Amino acid sequence: MKVGLYFGSFNPIHIGHLIIANHILNESAIEKMWFIVSPLNPFKDTQSLMNEYDRLHLVNKAIEEDPRLKASDIEFSLPKPSYTVHTLAYLKEKYPDHSFSIIMGSDGFQNIGKWKNAEVIIENYPIIIYKRPGFEVDNKLNARITVMNAPLLEISSTHIRELIKKGKSIKYLVPSSIEKEILSSSFFRKAHKK
Repeated sequence: MKVGLYFGSFNPIHIGHLIIANHILNESAIEKMWFIVSPLNPFKDTQSLMNEYDRLHLVNKAIEEDPRLKASDIEFSLPKPSYTVHTLAYLKEKYPDHSFSIIMGSDGFQNIGKWKNAEVIIENYPIIIYKRPGFEVDNKLNARITVMNAPLLEISSTHIRELIKKGKSIKYLVPSSIEKEILSSSFFRKAHKK
């Protein structure tokens, strides 16, 4: 099976993530999309990071009606911070019959050379890149890439967290099930009280 690995903090998951996943499934040979929830990204600020189990729960809730999508907690049991190269090695061993591709934005691809063991990743895995405004795809590392013009919305998890802290609406930015879950919980409000 051809599986796309969509790595992210998903803090929280939003409509933009889901639109990209759907577009790649519709327009490429990828058969399933796995959302790899990263407990700790070495490149991100962890101060505003919701607990990984809560983020995984929201991803599961957001995709529960689409059998093409799966939420994965694979990185929860791996050493932290989460390095993609370790996750890929683990997945390759656990699912030898699957072929994996990495899904990423053109902004993230600009930094791939800084990743731990980037050359191993580039040599062994195809990368599907969705364009992000202002970030050109420069393939200096000769990675096996496919560039896609996925429909992009200017939605960010950071912006959604800011709206929540201010008590403003996040309707239409996240699936309605996620909006309800966030509003009925204290997700992202705790950080505001500090």
